[in-house]
Amino acid sequence: MSAVLPYWRLSGFYFFYFSLLGATAPFLALYFDHLGFSAARIGELVAIPMLMRCIAPNLWGWLGDYTGRRLAIVRFGACCTLLCFAGIFISQSYAWLALIMALHAFFWHAVLPQFEVITFAHLKEQAARYSRIRLWGSIGFIVAVVGLGELFELLSLDAYPWALILLMSGIVISSCWVPNAQPLTSPNSPERGGFLKQLRRPGILAFYLSVGLMQLSNGPYYTFLTLHLEALGYARGLIGQLWALGVVAEIVLFLFMARLLARYSLRTVLLASFLITALRWLLLGNLADHLLVLLFAQLMHAATFGSFHAAAIHFVQRSFADRQQGQGQALYATLAGVGGALGALYSGYSWNTLGPAWTFAIASLIALAAAYITATRMQEEGP
Repeated sequence: MSAVLPYWRLSGFYFFYFSLLGATAPFLALYFDHLGFSAARIGELVAIPMLMRCIAPNLWGWLGDYTGRRLAIVRFGACCTLLCFAGIFISQSYAWLALIMALHAFFWHAVLPQFEVITFAHLKEQAARYSRIRLWGSIGFIVAVVGLGELFELLSLDAYPWALILLMSGIVISSCWVPNAQPLTSPNSPERGGFLKQLRRPGILAFYLSVGLMQLSNGPYYTFLTLHLEALGYARGLIGQLWALGVVAEIVLFLFMARLLARYSLRTVLLASFLITALRWLLLGNLADHLLVLLFAQLMHAATFGSFHAAAIHFVQRSFADRQQGQGQALYATLAGVGGALGALYSGYSWNTLGPAWTFAIASLIALAAAYITATRMQEEGP
């Protein structure tokens, strides 16, 4: 990395941010199950933070583009996330937990889209190195998911909120360590104009629709995979290791992502990601009781999240002018939130009625729909 690039400061923020995701994605539903909530109520509670991604990123993205004070928004959002979530110690009723999920998520989802813009502003012409920084977020995810999986083998899940408070504090501290940077106006930026004008360019809306569908298909995985594997007889410590295996595969892909993007178009990478995702959901829904199949399915996370996310972030960065970068990243987060929330809701309602196999089969069909839209509606771009 270049000496002027604050590599470790940027990487440290991603480490803590995705450590928090590693603590919530596998264990939040398990914690709510520990509190005695039904599958439908768990799906609703998990969906609430995702629904906030429908509102918060666009508001904060517009504010970041309008004021240019993206780092201030990141720090403010991190602090408010911590303060709001601390209210979980007051009560554990359904209504109060729903409020806590909504409040902390409103500020949490202000953070990452703005930080992505700051990262690319630091990278400048080295945008292909984004994956080398972002992989530290994946490492943080692994540390959290493995560490907490082992912790909950030893301690009660009553310790879970304290673990989240600790990770949120890490996000606050690391955000104060990151230097500011602004995207510079470049002659290579996309055609100038308002954000909506850029959004109407060929293939842009198809990309965002595919993003929403991809996150919709992820609903059963992020909401019920841990409970699904527990029901199949896997220990919590092993479940944490299986989550971590998927992220290890993601890290390996990030190391080679610059080469992939130099050789293949963004549309090709996204299309392959959607097709592999469709197969993965079928394996998890029908053959997860076979450990070798489960291990293979977790390795496919390299495509389900790794190549998809890296290609999507690059697509947004290429597709919007400098002063619309915040809104472009925010819309990506919003569509991911809409899809994720609907995915959590449908999986919550279908889990007990249709069962895991059919729930994951629906997710597979949704991923295939995203592949079809990408293949037929997105514009082919050179690598």
